[in-house]
Amino acid sequence: MSPTRETAQRGQRLVIVESPAKAKTIKGYLGPGYVVEASVGHIRDLPNGAAEVPAEYKGQPWARLGVNVDSDFQPIYVVNADKKAQVKKLKDLLKESDELFLATDEDREGEAIAWHLQEILKPKVPVHRMVFHEITKDAIQEAVRNPRELNQRLVDAQETRRILDRLYGYEVSPVLWKKVMPRLSAGRVQSVATRLVVERERERIAFRSAEYWDLVGTFDTGRGGDSSDPSRLTARLVAVDGRRVAQGRDFDASTGALKSGSHEGGEAPNKGGGGRREGVLHLDEANARALATALADTAFSVRGVESKPYRRSPYAPFRTTTLQQEASRKLGFGAKATMQVAQKLYENGFITYMRTDSTTLSDTAVNAARAQVTQLYGADYLPDRPRTYAGKVKNAQEAHEAIRPSGDRFRTPAETGLTGDQFRLYELIWMRTVASQMKDAVGQSVTVRVGGTSADGRDAEFTASGKIITFHGFLKAYVEGADDPNAELDDRERRLPQVAEGDPLSAEEITADGHSTKPPARYTEASLVKELEEKEIGRPSTYATILGTILDRGYVFKKGTALVPSFLSFAVVNLLEKHFGRLVDYDFTAAMEDDLDRIARGEAQAVPWLRRFYFGAGDGDEAGAATSAAAAGNGDGDHLGGLKELVEDLGAIDAREISSFPVGDGIVLRVGRYGPYVETGERGEEDHRRADVPDDLPPDEMTVEYAKELFAKPSGEFELGTDPATGRRIVAKAGRYGPYVTEVLPEDTPKTGKNAVKPRTASLFKSMSLDTVTLEDALKLMSLPRVVGTDPEGVEITAQNGRYGPYLKKGTDSRSLESEEQLFTITLDEALAIYAQPKQRGRAAAKPPLKELGTDPVSERPVVVKDGRFGPYVTDGETNATLRREDDVETITPERGYELLAEKRAKGPAKRPAKKSAKSASPAKKTAAAKKAAPAKKAAPAKKAASAKKAAPAKKSA
Repeated sequence: MSPTRETAQRGQRLVIVESPAKAKTIKGYLGPGYVVEASVGHIRDLPNGAAEVPAEYKGQPWARLGVNVDSDFQPIYVVNADKKAQVKKLKDLLKESDELFLATDEDREGEAIAWHLQEILKPKVPVHRMVFHEITKDAIQEAVRNPRELNQRLVDAQETRRILDRLYGYEVSPVLWKKVMPRLSAGRVQSVATRLVVERERERIAFRSAEYWDLVGTFDTGRGGDSSDPSRLTARLVAVDGRRVAQGRDFDASTGALKSGSHEGGEAPNKGGGGRREGVLHLDEANARALATALADTAFSVRGVESKPYRRSPYAPFRTTTLQQEASRKLGFGAKATMQVAQKLYENGFITYMRTDSTTLSDTAVNAARAQVTQLYGADYLPDRPRTYAGKVKNAQEAHEAIRPSGDRFRTPAETGLTGDQFRLYELIWMRTVASQMKDAVGQSVTVRVGGTSADGRDAEFTASGKIITFHGFLKAYVEGADDPNAELDDRERRLPQVAEGDPLSAEEITADGHSTKPPARYTEASLVKELEEKEIGRPSTYATILGTILDRGYVFKKGTALVPSFLSFAVVNLLEKHFGRLVDYDFTAAMEDDLDRIARGEAQAVPWLRRFYFGAGDGDEAGAATSAAAAGNGDGDHLGGLKELVEDLGAIDAREISSFPVGDGIVLRVGRYGPYVETGERGEEDHRRADVPDDLPPDEMTVEYAKELFAKPSGEFELGTDPATGRRIVAKAGRYGPYVTEVLPEDTPKTGKNAVKPRTASLFKSMSLDTVTLEDALKLMSLPRVVGTDPEGVEITAQNGRYGPYLKKGTDSRSLESEEQLFTITLDEALAIYAQPKQRGRAAAKPPLKELGTDPVSERPVVVKDGRFGPYVTDGETNATLRREDDVETITPERGYELLAEKRAKGPAKRPAKKSAKSASPAKKTAAAKKAAPAKKAAPAKKAASAKKAAPAKKSA
């Protein structure tokens, strides 16, 4: 019986999902008799700040945490202020319904949302947990027919994570505020991810480049060739007199020297008298060029041909992290943008659930993929049996499928009607899924060794490698990308001449080729996600959020696609490593993840585990506590207790030392409250110098030479001369809000009180700079505002420079000027002509966009970059987002633009203070009204949305 017919007989059913888009799609599959409404994400959570803590808990020492650490870590839950109206709507709908279906996502977070809905709505009708992995008609109707009970273990596991993250963030973050800078944050996974990026930058700072040389030879077989059997091969020198020629891997990254066991120059001891010489040969430029010259007339021959079969199996279908990595490599999407586009595809019924650790495909999906292999590529590309993929993710949390096209028949990208980024991401998922059910690619890999004796008697050996793919198999459908832009992809062929051992070869050209070792590459979003997953830190479904957090907090910024740590992150990580070492230890963080998974499986209880983490190990701890979070200290023997003791014992933390990093030559970089700066000498001494450091300077570029350049730049205060009219000194300064000029008042000038005198001050024009501004410029700037003249009615017109640029003012009527220079050049006639024009109401005529980025995946509107009052910004016509400091109009990518808009949408509209009524009552009336309303306020607690949970996480019942 169909859901629609059943409902007609059994009354109305209320189905609650998370998002309005999902609700709209599902409603179309269920029909009349079903009301589908969205919770719009979480409807309640721990209080976000002191203002949200219910009155009955205020004054408790643990209230700021939102968790009663003294009573089994009972959380206080409050309904989010922006969800109260939605909760009322859901309650009203529930009153008219006969059954309730909680259809949130089938993961820990979705299960927790379903539990919160049940707790808040308090339904008196039957409640069912409805789960599905794809939004298709068959899947939704099947989910209605086969609901299940709420999974309390998943709820407990998610709640424990939420409490743990609250304790970590709310206890450690204030330490950062006191010792580094206000408004910073720490987090269980966020801080470890930041540490990874910082450690990679430390490696780059410590890196010392090394130069090495080898030879490249072009050899000819002496016969005609074609595409299948070329006549030439290019080979690289690998050995001289039996000694391997040094390559990049043979050098120490921190010293630039050859690793132990290697030798410099052209000779080394021949141990063993005639066998292969030991050690690696490091060729410098002179030796390499000399050897190339000596080999110019050498007769070469093939010394060996080694052929091996080549076989490459398909890649597993996408899970969350591999989708993020490939979308970054191939489409240029950030992790957050990838998940936003995937969410839209899922909600509109194009793909299965996109937060999954699984690489498994259902039988339905396997059959659909195999059918398309046959249809599109032919039966030759279809393996005899379906392929299965073992899960690679430890403690994969859900039994979802891999991410794949939805339905029992896959729609090809052309059949979907999708456009823009949704089309591109769907196509990627479709190709990967189909390719996963195709045959292996097979072929041959060949290595050819070429040798000869130089004119000075040295034996030189070259090698060339090739690959021939005889059957492309799955590579016909899909080739995986690589993090290294220079890496060779799987479908790349390199054909070599068909030669045999002993065949003579002539050297057409032999050239010396110089190289220098490269520092380790910075992480990209894709490679950081991969690293976090390999270290088993955090959950894959949260990585996009973590990346967004460390970028928003200013711990990391982007340079192209590379993630660069800020100097601020160095100070934060320095503090965490020295005083909370265990909390940012990779193995310890991964072990915590294991503990949380044990709780989810029912193998451990939440409350004892949280007690050990927060208060430390006690005598009554259960076995195995030593391997869990019990020893949450810094690992140096100073602290054996838990988190609470760590954050209370801050005496050993030297804030100045934490934020100071030696550069060299007595120069120190410090992270101050207003940004990084370099300093040399003692404060107050004659040799003391200080200079601000650009916030977007990559730390590995901070050298002694660069610091000295900063010291040499105009900064601080320097004198321009004396104002002839007042005799006061005029100085130029670099201020927080830009360069400016000001006058120096006599020391006895009153600075406070009714007789206080303020110095004349003026900002420099955009066309001016500190190192070019003159005394004449300064006096002109400080003469503003300038009286242009008076209008026929005797009203004065002045030219002024304001916050939003230059303008004219006549009484209360202001008109913008086109340039700052007009402040000094505009005449009265020109000003009157401007005022003769009708004043533009609203905004000025829109400026043309600076750049077009494409179609936003969420709003599906065109996105452009525009120049605004506060600088360039991206907009889709509905949402505006200002470009960040690290963003550049010329180089910003569409994906970065979409990411900025998504972040702005997530924050919601800016809150504005309520406007006071023009017809407000007199003070006496207001007082009377307030007294009259007092009784109503006493009744308010009965309507409180906040509730404290009565039972500990482990004791809840479904």
